[in-house]
Amino acid sequence: MALSTTRQQPPIPHPATAKWWSKDTVAIVTGANKGIGYALVKQFAKLGLTVVLTARDRSKGLDAMDSLKALGLDHNVSFCQLDISNRASISSFVSWFRSRFESFDILVNNAAVSFNAMGENSIDYADTVIKTNYYGSKQFTEAMLPHFRLSASVARVLNISSRLGTLDKLKNRKMKAILGDRERLSEDQIETVVSVFLQDVAEGRWKTAGWPEIWTDYSVSKIALNAYSQILARRYEGVVSVNCFCPGFTQTTMTDGKGNHSADDAAEMAAAIALLPPRCLTTGKFYTGSTARGMISKL
Repeated sequence: MALSTTRQQPPIPHPATAKWWSKDTVAIVTGANKGIGYALVKQFAKLGLTVVLTARDRSKGLDAMDSLKALGLDHNVSFCQLDISNRASISSFVSWFRSRFESFDILVNNAAVSFNAMGENSIDYADTVIKTNYYGSKQFTEAMLPHFRLSASVARVLNISSRLGTLDKLKNRKMKAILGDRERLSEDQIETVVSVFLQDVAEGRWKTAGWPEIWTDYSVSKIALNAYSQILARRYEGVVSVNCFCPGFTQTTMTDGKGNHSADDAAEMAAAIALLPPRCLTTGKFYTGSTARGMISKL
Protein backbone atom coordinates (compact mmCIF):
# COMPACT_ATOMS: atom_id res chain seq x y z
CA MET A 1 0.00 0.00 0.00
CA ALA A 2 1.45 3.34 -1.01
CA LEU A 3 1.86 6.03 1.59
CA SER A 4 -0.37 9.06 1.31
CA THR A 5 -0.38 12.26 3.30
CA THR A 6 -3.76 13.15 4.72
CA ARG A 7 -4.31 16.08 7.04
CA GLN A 8 -6.28 15.11 10.11
CA GLN A 9 -7.06 17.30 13.09
CA PRO A 10 -7.93 15.17 16.12
CA PRO A 11 -9.67 17.33 18.68
CA ILE A 12 -7.60 18.20 21.70
CA PRO A 13 -9.48 16.50 24.55
CA HIS A 14 -11.29 18.86 26.86
CA PRO A 15 -13.57 17.89 29.73
CA ALA A 16 -16.28 20.21 28.44
CA THR A 17 -16.33 18.84 24.90
CA ALA A 18 -14.70 15.52 24.06
CA LYS A 19 -14.39 13.81 27.43
CA TRP A 20 -15.21 10.09 27.37
CA TRP A 21 -12.88 8.96 30.16
CA SER A 22 -13.10 9.02 33.96
CA LYS A 23 -10.88 8.47 36.98
CA ASP A 24 -11.38 4.74 36.35
CA THR A 25 -9.58 5.07 33.00
CA VAL A 26 -6.01 3.85 33.56
CA ALA A 27 -3.06 4.97 31.42
CA ILE A 28 0.51 3.63 31.60
CA VAL A 29 3.38 5.80 30.36
CA THR A 30 6.88 4.34 30.05
CA GLY A 31 10.04 6.41 30.35
CA ALA A 32 8.09 9.09 32.17
CA ASN A 33 10.52 10.61 34.67
CA LYS A 34 11.34 13.47 32.27
CA GLY A 35 10.69 14.96 28.86
CA ILE A 36 7.64 14.04 26.81
CA GLY A 37 6.78 11.08 29.03
CA TYR A 38 6.66 13.20 32.18
CA ALA A 39 4.74 15.94 30.39
CA LEU A 40 2.20 13.37 29.18
CA VAL A 41 1.71 12.04 32.72
CA LYS A 42 0.99 15.64 33.79
CA GLN A 43 -1.46 16.06 30.92
CA PHE A 44 -3.33 12.83 31.73
CA ALA A 45 -3.41 13.67 35.45
CA LYS A 46 -4.81 17.15 34.77
CA LEU A 47 -7.54 15.59 32.65
CA GLY A 48 -8.55 13.28 35.47
CA LEU A 49 -7.24 9.89 34.35
CA THR A 50 -5.50 7.45 36.68
CA VAL A 51 -1.87 7.23 35.53
CA VAL A 52 1.01 4.83 36.09
CA LEU A 53 4.38 6.55 35.71
CA THR A 54 7.34 4.28 34.99
CA ALA A 55 11.07 4.96 34.90
CA ARG A 56 14.13 2.75 34.56
CA ASP A 57 15.89 4.56 37.42
CA ARG A 58 13.88 4.29 40.64
CA SER A 59 15.35 7.44 42.20
CA LYS A 60 14.55 9.51 39.12
CA GLY A 61 11.03 8.13 39.07
CA LEU A 62 10.54 9.12 42.69
CA ASP A 63 11.91 12.59 41.91
CA ALA A 64 9.30 12.87 39.15
CA MET A 65 6.60 11.91 41.65
CA ASP A 66 7.86 14.63 44.01
CA SER A 67 7.58 17.14 41.16
CA LEU A 68 4.01 16.05 40.48
CA LYS A 69 3.21 16.39 44.19
CA ALA A 70 4.51 19.96 44.14
CA LEU A 71 2.09 20.62 41.26
CA GLY A 72 -0.80 18.99 43.11
CA LEU A 73 -1.07 16.25 40.49
CA ASP A 74 0.12 13.18 42.37
CA HIS A 75 -3.21 12.05 43.87
CA ASN A 76 -4.13 9.96 40.81
CA VAL A 77 -0.59 8.94 39.75
CA SER A 78 1.30 5.81 40.85
CA PHE A 79 4.95 4.98 40.24
CA CYS A 80 6.62 1.67 39.49
CA GLN A 81 10.21 1.09 38.39
CA LEU A 82 10.44 -0.48 34.92
CA ASP A 83 13.28 -1.26 32.55
CA ILE A 84 11.60 -2.38 29.33
CA SER A 85 14.83 -3.94 28.07
CA ASN A 86 14.87 -6.34 31.03
CA ARG A 87 12.38 -9.23 31.06
CA ALA A 88 12.67 -9.68 34.83
CA SER A 89 11.80 -6.01 35.33
CA ILE A 90 8.78 -6.40 33.06
CA SER A 91 7.63 -9.45 35.05
CA SER A 92 7.99 -7.49 38.29
CA PHE A 93 5.96 -4.65 36.84
CA VAL A 94 3.18 -6.99 35.72
CA SER A 95 3.00 -8.49 39.24
CA TRP A 96 2.93 -5.01 40.79
CA PHE A 97 0.23 -3.88 38.36
CA ARG A 98 -2.00 -6.91 38.94
CA SER A 99 -1.83 -6.36 42.69
CA ARG A 100 -3.25 -2.84 42.31
CA PHE A 101 -5.41 -2.72 39.18
CA GLU A 102 -7.91 -5.00 37.48
CA SER A 103 -7.10 -3.71 34.00
CA PHE A 104 -5.94 -0.65 32.07
CA ASP A 105 -7.01 1.28 28.99
CA ILE A 106 -4.10 3.21 27.48
CA LEU A 107 -0.44 2.28 26.98
CA VAL A 108 2.03 4.91 25.80
CA ASN A 109 5.40 3.40 24.88
CA ASN A 110 7.71 6.38 25.32
CA ALA A 111 10.86 4.84 26.84
CA ALA A 112 13.80 4.91 24.42
CA VAL A 113 17.57 5.11 24.14
CA SER A 114 18.82 8.29 22.47
CA PHE A 115 20.77 8.91 19.27
CA ASN A 116 24.35 7.84 18.75
CA ALA A 117 26.92 10.41 17.67
CA MET A 118 26.61 11.41 14.02
CA GLY A 119 28.69 9.10 11.82
CA GLU A 120 29.70 6.84 14.70
CA ASN A 121 28.52 3.34 15.51
CA SER A 122 29.39 0.15 17.36
CA ILE A 123 27.68 -3.21 17.69
CA ASP A 124 27.33 -2.72 21.45
CA TYR A 125 25.50 0.58 21.09
CA ALA A 126 23.41 -0.62 18.14
CA ASP A 127 22.38 -3.69 20.12
CA THR A 128 21.41 -1.53 23.13
CA VAL A 129 19.27 0.81 21.01
CA ILE A 130 17.48 -2.01 19.20
CA LYS A 131 17.04 -3.98 22.43
CA THR A 132 15.33 -1.03 24.12
CA ASN A 133 13.52 0.94 21.44
CA TYR A 134 12.17 -2.04 19.48
CA TYR A 135 12.40 -5.24 21.49
CA GLY A 136 11.73 -3.51 24.80
CA SER A 137 8.58 -1.75 23.61
CA LYS A 138 7.45 -4.96 21.91
CA GLN A 139 7.95 -7.26 24.87
CA PHE A 140 6.36 -4.83 27.31
CA THR A 141 3.33 -4.37 25.05
CA GLU A 142 2.90 -8.13 24.71
CA ALA A 143 3.24 -8.61 28.47
CA MET A 144 0.49 -6.04 29.08
CA LEU A 145 -1.95 -7.00 26.32
CA PRO A 146 -3.74 -9.58 28.50
CA HIS A 147 -4.45 -6.87 31.05
CA PHE A 148 -6.17 -4.40 28.73
CA ARG A 149 -9.80 -3.57 29.40
CA LEU A 150 -10.62 -4.86 25.94
CA SER A 151 -12.99 -2.53 24.15
CA ALA A 152 -12.91 -1.36 20.56
CA SER A 153 -13.78 2.16 21.71
CA VAL A 154 -11.41 2.43 24.67
CA ALA A 155 -8.27 0.23 24.52
CA ARG A 156 -5.37 2.13 22.94
CA VAL A 157 -1.62 1.75 22.34
CA LEU A 158 0.34 4.84 21.31
CA ASN A 159 3.97 4.28 20.35
CA ILE A 160 6.10 7.43 20.50
CA SER A 161 8.12 7.11 17.32
CA SER A 162 9.95 9.29 14.82
CA ARG A 163 9.93 10.34 11.18
CA LEU A 164 13.48 9.01 11.19
CA GLY A 165 11.78 5.62 11.21
CA THR A 166 9.76 6.05 8.02
CA LEU A 167 10.60 3.80 5.08
CA ASP A 168 11.77 6.66 2.87
CA LYS A 169 14.86 6.83 5.11
CA LEU A 170 15.77 3.24 4.16
CA LYS A 171 17.79 2.84 0.94
CA ASN A 172 18.41 -0.91 1.22
CA ARG A 173 15.96 -2.07 -1.45
CA LYS A 174 15.62 -5.63 -0.19
CA MET A 175 14.91 -4.60 3.39
CA LYS A 176 12.59 -1.82 2.23
CA ALA A 177 10.60 -4.26 0.10
CA ILE A 178 10.17 -6.61 3.06
CA LEU A 179 8.88 -3.90 5.37
CA GLY A 180 6.85 -2.16 2.68
CA ASP A 181 4.58 -5.15 2.04
CA ARG A 182 2.13 -4.21 4.77
CA GLU A 183 -0.45 -6.88 3.98
CA ARG A 184 2.00 -9.77 4.37
CA LEU A 185 4.41 -8.27 6.88
CA SER A 186 5.19 -10.60 9.80
CA GLU A 187 7.20 -10.38 13.01
CA ASP A 188 9.67 -12.90 11.56
CA GLN A 189 10.34 -10.51 8.67
CA ILE A 190 10.99 -7.64 11.07
CA GLU A 191 13.38 -9.95 12.94
CA THR A 192 15.17 -10.64 9.66
CA VAL A 193 15.61 -6.94 8.94
CA VAL A 194 16.89 -6.19 12.46
CA SER A 195 19.29 -9.14 12.35
CA VAL A 196 20.70 -8.08 8.98
CA PHE A 197 21.22 -4.55 10.30
CA LEU A 198 23.05 -5.70 13.42
CA GLN A 199 25.22 -8.00 11.32
CA ASP A 200 26.08 -5.11 9.00
CA VAL A 201 27.06 -3.00 12.01
CA ALA A 202 29.16 -5.83 13.46
CA GLU A 203 30.98 -6.27 10.16
CA GLY A 204 31.48 -2.53 9.59
CA ARG A 205 29.38 -2.09 6.45
CA TRP A 206 26.40 -0.23 7.90
CA LYS A 207 27.36 3.00 6.08
CA THR A 208 27.31 1.39 2.64
CA ALA A 209 24.46 -1.13 3.04
CA GLY A 210 21.60 1.33 2.52
CA TRP A 211 20.63 1.94 6.14
CA PRO A 212 19.46 5.42 7.23
CA GLU A 213 22.32 7.90 7.15
CA ILE A 214 21.25 10.04 10.10
CA TRP A 215 21.24 8.57 13.65
CA THR A 216 21.30 5.12 12.09
CA ASP A 217 20.65 2.90 15.13
CA TYR A 218 17.81 5.06 16.43
CA SER A 219 16.25 5.24 12.96
CA VAL A 220 16.34 1.47 12.42
CA SER A 221 14.86 0.86 15.87
CA LYS A 222 11.95 3.14 15.02
CA ILE A 223 11.54 1.57 11.56
CA ALA A 224 11.14 -1.77 13.32
CA LEU A 225 8.75 -0.31 15.92
CA ASN A 226 6.59 1.30 13.23
CA ALA A 227 6.42 -1.98 11.34
CA TYR A 228 5.49 -3.91 14.48
CA SER A 229 2.78 -1.34 15.21
CA GLN A 230 1.24 -2.10 11.81
CA ILE A 231 1.15 -5.81 12.63
CA LEU A 232 -0.46 -5.14 16.01
CA ALA A 233 -3.06 -2.81 14.46
CA ARG A 234 -3.98 -5.49 11.92
CA ARG A 235 -4.02 -8.33 14.48
CA TYR A 236 -6.15 -6.50 17.05
CA GLU A 237 -8.37 -4.46 14.74
CA GLY A 238 -11.69 -3.85 16.43
CA VAL A 239 -10.24 -4.68 19.85
CA VAL A 240 -7.23 -2.41 20.50
CA SER A 241 -6.33 0.78 18.64
CA VAL A 242 -2.60 0.99 17.81
CA ASN A 243 -1.07 4.22 16.48
CA CYS A 244 2.36 5.84 16.27
CA PHE A 245 3.23 9.46 16.91
CA CYS A 246 6.29 11.48 15.98
CA PRO A 247 6.39 14.57 18.22
CA GLY A 248 8.85 16.36 15.95
CA PHE A 249 11.86 18.40 17.03
CA THR A 250 11.06 18.76 20.73
CA GLN A 251 12.99 20.53 23.48
CA THR A 252 14.17 17.61 25.64
CA THR A 253 17.45 16.24 26.97
CA MET A 254 17.59 14.03 23.88
CA THR A 255 17.94 17.17 21.75
CA ASP A 256 20.07 19.07 24.28
CA GLY A 257 17.16 21.39 24.91
CA LYS A 258 16.85 22.43 21.27
CA GLY A 259 13.60 22.17 19.35
CA ASN A 260 10.61 23.85 17.77
CA HIS A 261 8.31 23.29 20.73
CA SER A 262 8.31 22.20 24.35
CA ALA A 263 7.74 18.76 25.83
CA ASP A 264 4.40 20.04 27.15
CA ASP A 265 3.37 21.00 23.61
CA ALA A 266 4.35 17.53 22.35
CA ALA A 267 2.47 15.88 25.22
CA GLU A 268 -0.67 17.84 24.39
CA MET A 269 -0.49 16.54 20.82
CA ALA A 270 0.15 12.98 22.02
CA ALA A 271 -2.82 13.19 24.38
CA ALA A 272 -4.99 14.35 21.49
CA ILE A 273 -4.32 11.01 19.77
CA ALA A 274 -4.40 8.81 22.86
CA LEU A 275 -7.73 10.33 23.94
CA LEU A 276 -9.53 10.56 20.62
CA PRO A 277 -13.30 10.22 21.09
CA PRO A 278 -14.45 6.65 20.31
CA ARG A 279 -16.28 7.82 17.18
CA CYS A 280 -13.02 9.28 15.82
CA LEU A 281 -10.68 6.53 16.97
CA THR A 282 -8.19 5.35 14.36
CA THR A 283 -5.76 2.43 14.20
CA GLY A 284 -2.63 1.72 12.16
CA LYS A 285 -1.87 5.42 11.72
CA PHE A 286 1.47 7.24 11.89
CA TYR A 287 0.88 10.77 13.14
CA THR A 288 3.31 13.64 13.04
CA GLY A 289 2.81 16.70 15.17
CA SER A 290 3.42 20.40 14.88
CA THR A 291 2.02 23.18 17.00
CA ALA A 292 1.80 25.29 13.84
CA ARG A 293 0.36 22.78 11.37
CA GLY A 294 -1.72 20.62 13.67
CA MET A 295 -1.88 16.84 13.35
CA ILE A 296 -1.08 14.98 10.15
CA SER A 297 -1.55 11.28 9.51
CA LYS A 298 0.89 9.77 7.00
CA LEU A 299 -0.96 6.49 6.64
